This record gives sequence, structure tokens and C-alpha cells, in this order.
Amino acid sequence: MSKTVLAFGSFDIVHPGHLSYLEKARKLGDRLIVIVARDSSIRMFKHRNPAFSEGDRVRLIGSLKPVDLAVLGNRVKGKEGIYKILKRFRPGVIALGYDQRVDEKELKARLAEYGIKSRIVRIGMRKSEARYKSSKLSRFL
Repeated sequence: MSKTVLAFGSFDIVHPGHLSYLEKARKLGDRLIVIVARDSSIRMFKHRNPAFSEGDRVRLIGSLKPVDLAVLGNRVKGKEGIYKILKRFRPGVIALGYDQRVDEKELKARLAEYGIKSRIVRIGMRKSEARYKSSKLSRFL
């Protein structure tokens, strides 16, 4: 039985740190599905407009070697909506980036509510990747 890994992100300014995150996530299973945040989600959670459209971002992420499938996240009106995509893919592993602000306790509760047995793995950062943090790179735009 194959193990699907879900990874999430805005991927607005794609950089080597993102590639490293996706490569590490891919090693956790047989299939990597990446959920790319909607433009509206970026505005809601990051309080800014994305530099690139959701269509461009999902196309770019889908073209990367470690990624088997890239899809846009759900259209959400509140925090609860972000979890609905879990029902669609029922992942064996959820890979979170070191800096993703996710309430892991809430995530585990949602997985249990949906009857999904999934391992949550926090992907660490190497020191050399610190300079690739999107918030640092955005100042160059």
C-alpha cells in the first residue's frame, strides 16, 4: 500500500529552502502531494497580497521533480476550512515546514475526527537554508 505525503505552503517566492523542504517531504512516502495556498488564503493569513498568482504558483510547484501532484488548497472563509482537504487525500504523512504556524494539537484532533491515521512530521531547517526564508527574500521585490 502506498503512503501519500501531504505538504503545504504558499510558495509565493520559490527558493532553495522550499525545494529542500519538498525533497525531504518526498522521502517520507511513495507519493508527494503539495497543497498550494490560494491567493485569498495568503491575504487572510499573511495579511498581504501574493507576488504571483495561485495558478502560476501551483504550476511551478507541480513542475518540481519531488512533487507528484500540486493542487490548490480549499477556498476558506475561516480557519476551519483549511482542514477539509485532508478528507480528499487521506495522507499517511503530513509534512510541515519548520516555520509553518500550525496548531499540531488541533491538526491531530481534526485527523481523529475524520478517521485519518496520519503521522505529522516537522521538517527541520539546515543552517545554510536560513537565508532563504521567504520573509527575508520578499524585501527584494
